[in-house]
Amino acid sequence: MGKVHDGITGRVRAFVEAQPVFFVATAPSGDGGHVNVSPKGLADTFVVVDEHTVAYLDLTASGAETIAHLRQNGRVTVMFCSFEAKPNVVRLYGRGRVVGLYDEDFADWAARFPANPAARAVIVVDVERVSDSCGYALPLMTLDEERDLLTPNMERRGAEGVVEYRRLKNRTSIDGIPAFDDDPGPVSGA
Repeated sequence: MGKVHDGITGRVRAFVEAQPVFFVATAPSGDGGHVNVSPKGLADTFVVVDEHTVAYLDLTASGAETIAHLRQNGRVTVMFCSFEAKPNVVRLYGRGRVVGLYDEDFADWAARFPANPAARAVIVVDVERVSDSCGYALPLMTLDEERDLLTPNMERRGAEGVVEYRRLKNRTSIDGIPAFDDDPGPVSGA
């Protein structure tokens, strides 16, 4: 059944790298506010850096809960589930940090992923605990294909449109916590 691992090695690494979807859970500090769970997908947007570090390309979306919570307190859990014949659930618990699009080290982190016009940050997680459990109650499902909606949507908006969208939708969390509020200054290519 459940097991705690020393790090992301061997079977655990192969498992998390093979999953087409993962979930990121965060929460604001204190007793109030909303706990958030975000589904993540899109091929090649998650990497295992080493036994205790993972990163994923954070894409512009309708909210920025994960960014807000990580900037406030850093707490994060990343979960991977098998929906194939062999059941398994892996959770990576740790402290996350946001490497924003306008941060000095963004280019170094973003180089680990294919370029994407929707990229707004790389989330880096320093993993403190790695565990797996049975997943016996999970359904069996098949992956038909990836959705090809987010990237073309951001391409249609153009660079200025993506910046404006983030200014409108990503400045604060639903609880009013500052999130993606970096100002790029003038948009290049405009």
